[in-house]
Amino acid sequence: MKEPIDTLFAKYLDDQCSSAEIKLLLEHFKLPENKTLLKEVILSGLERQAEIKAIPDDLNERIAAIHLRVNEHIQNTMVVKRPLFARLWPRVAAVAAILVIISATLFYYNGKHSFDNLEEQIAAAQIKPGRNQAILTLANGSKVQLSDVNGKPVYIVPEGSAGAAATYNTIEAPAGGQWQVVLPDGTRVWLNALSSITFPTAFIGSERKVKIDGEAYFEVVHNKVLPFRVESTGQTVEVLGTKFNIMAYRDEAQTKTTLLEGAVKIAAGKQEKVLKPGEQAMVMNGGVKIETDVDLENVIAWKNGDFIFKGEDFKTTMRKIARWYNVEISYDPSVPDDIELAGWISRDSQLSMVLKRIEQAGKIKFNVEGRRITVMK
Repeated sequence: MKEPIDTLFAKYLDDQCSSAEIKLLLEHFKLPENKTLLKEVILSGLERQAEIKAIPDDLNERIAAIHLRVNEHIQNTMVVKRPLFARLWPRVAAVAAILVIISATLFYYNGKHSFDNLEEQIAAAQIKPGRNQAILTLANGSKVQLSDVNGKPVYIVPEGSAGAAATYNTIEAPAGGQWQVVLPDGTRVWLNALSSITFPTAFIGSERKVKIDGEAYFEVVHNKVLPFRVESTGQTVEVLGTKFNIMAYRDEAQTKTTLLEGAVKIAAGKQEKVLKPGEQAMVMNGGVKIETDVDLENVIAWKNGDFIFKGEDFKTTMRKIARWYNVEISYDPSVPDDIELAGWISRDSQLSMVLKRIEQAGKIKFNVEGRRITVMK
């Protein structure tokens, strides 16, 4: 690129980019390997925007013009013959970029004083974003603290002795934690905050069987002889080799299984359903409902290190935040039920930034006392 990326991004924030420069910038940020760079230049842009004191008269017009150009660019560059999940990334990346830009601009124009208060409250309570941490509980009951001191948050399960009975271990990611596990067959599992997996040290017999609580993303190694089964709240998921996400927190009304690749069979009560890629099974009270219009990027945003605020109930979003930042959420009776959110923010962000992004919906405010966050009208 002819100009440094942070310089070009600053021009983008000021609506001074030419159409060619906007196209170049968004094409650059479409690449998954540049996602971290995007976050860095956004933070740089936020610091610069903090120095702005007045709202320009044409703020809304500028935002609308940028948004229109970005949408036109997205429509002109969509590829229609790629697989569904591969097709989603460029669109989500470009839309996420513009939502962050718009939110960042409005944030510093409208809420600097309120942000300072939240920042002080959260700093006083020493609330930090979640990190790579977990607890390994061995079959004999002893516990081992896992951390990413070597930069690799992965626990590789040692295989048990041939012919010996398998022993069962559990790995739990606490509130404010996440972890990755490689099972004896090579299957990879990502654990979200407040989630656990119980697994054998060797897969013996006619199946590979594990149990989860909370949320986990699986990339299962194919083995047509030994089916892979996952037990979670109210259901059993059977696969041969595939990629899927299970959300089975006990404080959620439904258990949701979302398929990205391959095929899975959901057994709940007396019902059995087979999912196709891009579909989601919702299990509640022994019944199974299939949803075909699923935002896959939203479903696995947690695995990719993000919050995506759209397409879900407000309190569901707040439960995600509570698990990741290890805080308690309470609600004033005056808080409306119809709060709608939009936008994207990294899970590496400080909690004050996340809460301010949500406050921009215009219907609620937050108060922080210790690790308790109260939502108010």
